[in-house]
Amino acid sequence: MTPCALELRAGDLRLALRPDLGGSIAGLWLGELPVMRSTEPAELASSRLAACYPLVPYSNRLGYRRLRWHGQDFTTAPNEAGSPHSLHGIAWQRGWEVLEADATSATLGLVHPGDSHWPSAFEVRQRFVLEPDALKLSLELRNTGAEPQPVGLGWHPYFPKRARSRLHAEVAQRWDSDASGLPTRAVPQPGIDADVAHLSFDHCFDGWSGPARLRDEKLSLRLTSSVSRLVVYTPPTKPYFCVEPVSHVSNAVHMADPLAHGLVDVAPGAGTEAWMRLDIAAV
Repeated sequence: MTPCALELRAGDLRLALRPDLGGSIAGLWLGELPVMRSTEPAELASSRLAACYPLVPYSNRLGYRRLRWHGQDFTTAPNEAGSPHSLHGIAWQRGWEVLEADATSATLGLVHPGDSHWPSAFEVRQRFVLEPDALKLSLELRNTGAEPQPVGLGWHPYFPKRARSRLHAEVAQRWDSDASGLPTRAVPQPGIDADVAHLSFDHCFDGWSGPARLRDEKLSLRLTSSVSRLVVYTPPTKPYFCVEPVSHVSNAVHMADPLAHGLVDVAPGAGTEAWMRLDIAAV
C-alpha cells in the first residue's frame, strides 16, 4: 500500500482513502465486491478515477470560470481540459492532511489560502466513519478570509454499473442543460425509478426527499444526506454511474437568487456543513 494511503475496516467493509489525491476514496469493498467503482489505493493514478471525491466549495460547473459576489468580480483558472467552465470546486485536486485516524474512522483537513482557482480562503474538514453496514461522510467548511464567500458542498461517488443496476429517488424537478452542461430551465420530474441502463441523465435534480436506493443483483444501497439535491450521471458507454448528493443547483452562483438555489453566503469566521450516509447490504 502506498505511504499516502489510509485504510479503514468494519465487519466485511474495507475503505481505502488517498488523502494526497483530493481527499478521495480510492475504493470501498464488501468482502471482495466493489461497492463503489474501486481501485486499490497504490494503483489509483488520479482523483478523477477515484471511487468518490469531495465537492468543495461548489458542485458541478462554475459557468465560464467567473463569478460575482457582493459586487466583486472574480475569475477562476481552468481545471478541466477542454471545458470552458471550472468543474467540481478545488478540493478534489488538492492534497489533504490526515488530522486523525483509527481503525474505523478518519478526519482529513485542507487549508486553502485563496488562489487563482478560488479567490477566497477557507479551511475544510472531511470525516469518514465506517460501520459494519454503512459509510458516513461529513464536510465542515469555515471561511478564514476577510470577505463573505459563496459555498456549496457535496460528494461525487461512482457506482459500478451491473446487469440489473436500478435507481429509485424521489425528486421534484430536473434542470435541463445546454450543450456545455450549464442548466437552462427547471422542468417537473416525478421521481426516478428505472434500470440505470435505460436512463440517460447528466442533470441536477431539485427537491430530493427520502433515501435514494441503488440496487442490483449483488447489493442494496440506501443513500441519505443532509442536502436536498442530486446530480445523476448515467453515461451509456461507461461501466459506472454517479448519484451525487449536492447542496446547490449547478452554476447557482449565476442565477438570479443563488441562495434560493442552495448556495450559502458564508461570512468571515462562519461555516457550513453537510453529511451523507450510504447503508450497504448484500442481496
